Amino acid sequence: MKPIFDSTLHDILNDRLSKLETHFDADVIFYYGSIANSLEKPFRDFIEDLKSDTIQHSTLCIILNTPGGSAETVEKLVKITRHHYKEVYFIVPDAAYSAGTIFCMSGDKIYMDYSSSLGPIDPQVFNGKNWVPALGYLDKVEEMIEKSAKGTLTQAELIMMREQDIAMLRRFEQARDLTIELLKEWLVKYKFKNWNNHSNGNTVTAKEKTDRATEIARDLSNNKLWHSHGRSIDVAALTHILKLKIEDYSNDTILKPLIREYNDLICQYIIRNNSEAFLHSRKFI
Repeated sequence: MKPIFDSTLHDILNDRLSKLETHFDADVIFYYGSIANSLEKPFRDFIEDLKSDTIQHSTLCIILNTPGGSAETVEKLVKITRHHYKEVYFIVPDAAYSAGTIFCMSGDKIYMDYSSSLGPIDPQVFNGKNWVPALGYLDKVEEMIEKSAKGTLTQAELIMMREQDIAMLRRFEQARDLTIELLKEWLVKYKFKNWNNHSNGNTVTAKEKTDRATEIARDLSNNKLWHSHGRSIDVAALTHILKLKIEDYSNDTILKPLIREYNDLICQYIIRNNSEAFLHSRKFI
């Protein structure tokens, strides 16, 4: 009975995916799970298989649902997608945190509704046992250094400082710096490529694009602004605080049902099968 049920469900999901491809006139894929380096080759093969189809599109839409992961892996995934597609759009029905947010910033467009979330770009680094947010460690070490300079460092904090792995702290710094540089590069190259005029009609300069990208990267990596690695940043915050253009489909009576009906069903399917990672295209499920 289960194989028959799954086969029927696959047909429904493929049909709903097809409707999204027709709407966007693009290849549409679904990515669920952490962004880990173990997925680099499967993702490459997945995209190459899709591009081998007789149907050819120059635009890719990525429906992304992820808690985050490796910034280095994101860089590799962006190279793969940009090798095959002229434009890349991201659709975030639920949430794309940390490295997922970094991934979205490589897109020409980002689609979200009022219930969608991105997150602070606090890169996660594998410490040998777990993936840990780099900025949390760096912020705490900076706080203890400042207290030491003021002579207010406690004995307990001094012991904590002595136990820090300097090489690991350097990895945290490198991960932080990489995420900021990637965001600056991708925002200017892709997200801002058609931002040619200000609202007053004045021409947008290359320096203004770079400065704006730097501000967004700085603010997204500012723990003092968001207070939490897992903080949800919604469309309103992205638009009004970061001044980032988001394609808000909250009131789109055509697109919103297409996304919701597909995303909600495939997420239920993934949860039922206890899948940690999942990819779907018209050629693969």
